[in-house]
Amino acid sequence: KGCMCGRCWGVPAVSAMGNKVGGCLEGVTGSGAKGRAGKPGKKGFKVCVCGGSTKIGKPLCLLLALDPRVAELCIQDLAITMPPPDVLAEDLQHVGIRCKVKPYALEAIQRPVDHLRECLTDCDLVIACAGWPNNGRTHSDILKLNGSVAKNVVEACALYCPAAIVGLIMNPLNSLVPAMAKLYEKSGLDPLKICGITTLDVLRANKFAAEETGVPVELFRVPVAGGHSGHTNSASSLPLFSQDPVAARIPEARRAAFLQSVQELSAESSGTGASSRGKGAMLSQAYAAWRFGKAVLSGLAGEKTDEFCFLKSDACPGVSFFASKVTFGPAGVEKIHPIGKISSAEQATLERIKAELVQDIQDGFDYAEKTELSGGTPTSPVSKV
Repeated sequence: KGCMCGRCWGVPAVSAMGNKVGGCLEGVTGSGAKGRAGKPGKKGFKVCVCGGSTKIGKPLCLLLALDPRVAELCIQDLAITMPPPDVLAEDLQHVGIRCKVKPYALEAIQRPVDHLRECLTDCDLVIACAGWPNNGRTHSDILKLNGSVAKNVVEACALYCPAAIVGLIMNPLNSLVPAMAKLYEKSGLDPLKICGITTLDVLRANKFAAEETGVPVELFRVPVAGGHSGHTNSASSLPLFSQDPVAARIPEARRAAFLQSVQELSAESSGTGASSRGKGAMLSQAYAAWRFGKAVLSGLAGEKTDEFCFLKSDACPGVSFFASKVTFGPAGVEKIHPIGKISSAEQATLERIKAELVQDIQDGFDYAEKTELSGGTPTSPVSKV
């Protein structure tokens, strides 16, 4: 069984996600030529990473710069970060990439909405991986801190690239995404442009299933629904092992253990105790963010692509924001898929998760109720390194 094809491993040709597994290496390698072009009449896409100098931002910028779909990459962060955006941009140029890399640095007192017109204008995708780690802070405290960071990015996007998909990697994600989507809605914009990136939960669930069964990880498509377990009082991610034909054979007790592991690792990735134990996802989270970006850009290029994210949704009755499978197309989010059939144990966990999500979402709405998106100061200069 050196081959990776589904047929050799006894996996059905179509997984629970609806993706082809098919013949040898089909579905394992990268997407084809359709996903490599930009919109009609446009040579590739413009992407911005806000927080490009962070531990996640640096490897994410490298992955995006190497992506043939990306024609222009903007790296934005504070001028005091190490390394600053201009150093990162210069370093990336030595890789021999085709895409244009431009750095944008702000002083701590400068607002993105006043200084990032050139950076964000015509962006197709913005990924924000800035913000504060949990490090023992309460949900309320981290919402206030990162709410301000997210709002600064989102209000600049609303002014300069309102059609762009904005992917957030910051916590508390279950509250920040509803807050920012509500602010977009209040400004007359599409709330589905605001997505919480939860792809890493899917990658982890696939990895646990692969290690348990010995089947290559590339053949797993374990959906992860619910929310993101990224702060101390929330355990809301729900791997649906029953929906993958191979993972469904794993005993229920082991699946319950994997559920807990996915939730605990999500908390560590977000900074909960990470500084004291030297843990926290960097490369894996960067890869997960790139995979989300790849799905968005492939969709914009005309190749409809599925990925999981947390956004405004009717996939789960009783909650208005939910993580589930989403199809990205030329218009951005084109279809939000229902949860589908799940096991009785997963249903019981879902009911508990829904109660937590309702509170998290309401906290986000309360935050949005107290603030508005700024239109910026028209006379402010554009800040470019």
